[in-house]
Amino acid sequence: FRMRGGQRCASDTPRSLAVQLMRFHRHDWVMILFLLASVGILNIIDPFDRFVGKSMLDDLMYPLKENTVPFWTIPILAVIVPSIAICIYYCYQRDVNELHHALLGLLFSVLITAVVTDAVKDAVGRPRPDFFWRCFPDGISKFDNITGRVECHGDVHVIREGHKSFPSGHTSWSFSGLGFLSLYLAAKIEMFDHKGHATKLCVVFLPLLVAILVGISRVDDYWHHWQDVFAGALLGLTMATLCYRQFFPAPYDSNGVGAYTHFQVLINGHSNQAELADGWDIENGPYFRVGGTDTAVNRHVQDGGLSNWQRGNKQVLDRQRHLLEEHQREAIGRNFETISSLERRVHVGRAVTLDNERIDCRWNAQRFTIGSISTEKHKIGKISSIKRWFSI
Repeated sequence: FRMRGGQRCASDTPRSLAVQLMRFHRHDWVMILFLLASVGILNIIDPFDRFVGKSMLDDLMYPLKENTVPFWTIPILAVIVPSIAICIYYCYQRDVNELHHALLGLLFSVLITAVVTDAVKDAVGRPRPDFFWRCFPDGISKFDNITGRVECHGDVHVIREGHKSFPSGHTSWSFSGLGFLSLYLAAKIEMFDHKGHATKLCVVFLPLLVAILVGISRVDDYWHHWQDVFAGALLGLTMATLCYRQFFPAPYDSNGVGAYTHFQVLINGHSNQAELADGWDIENGPYFRVGGTDTAVNRHVQDGGLSNWQRGNKQVLDRQRHLLEEHQREAIGRNFETISSLERRVHVGRAVTLDNERIDCRWNAQRFTIGSISTEKHKIGKISSIKRWFSI
């Protein structure tokens, strides 16, 4: 494990990495706790007591039924099931960084959705389709003589719950969690690989189908109007997409298989030493660091295939190597130089090792120079005693 800025290192084990990730993202985890507390508080607050008159009851006299999908099953569908899928993928890839980001993104998606849903419920106070039977369980209606407002004589908690129709919490929770899972699966199985495997579509749309059925059950049970379910689905999908994109590229992106931390390229001009090292940057994941001089540009290039628990993931490694080459071509203006002392052509700017020794790579006149630098502006210094070259 390697931290930026010359900080102390620790063993690059999944456990130590998980601890470091938790520390680095401690503010995010504190926010998770804050969101949990907010959900609890919003459920205690009484919703807005919206006016309900006699003329409005015609649309609110649907029978009072039990939930087809009980509330306790929603956290299982929205959080537990996606978490299990993410953990299964971790068992295959052994990437603690990706596991952490996926779980963090999932929790943010569900909890932000829950806070927004409960806040809007309390603020709007829309009566449910079965409000009449909540207000008058014996079927005998009573109204204020002056305003015509209903005078409920049912259970206080049942009536209070009857003012929480908009938006549907079951639906928003389901779409936020299962929608996040669909995006995650679409990226991992490469649904947009242009190979015509329709089976991948079935895998990706299965979580969404479950969320849709949950939403339909809310209308069938007369607990919500169709507008409530539509708004809940839209809210859940929006939050799922935003939270997913916070940590991962779009599933249709060529680099969508991995988290952003695997592909970021950082510019840092504060290092005085040239360095070529594989390790793990706590902010940016596994990397190769190609250093420079005081006035040089240090480039931190991600390569997740370098970690011990990632060597078997050829898919991620190939995509990250492809991205590395793209950044190299951009860095040298898509020009390639030939080192005269070598029989083979190499890409200047690519990190190169010589007999397991570090080679100084400097940025000079918008080009990478390898080895000792000539006094002339664009010439490449010669490297002696070359026994073996291999490029990353």
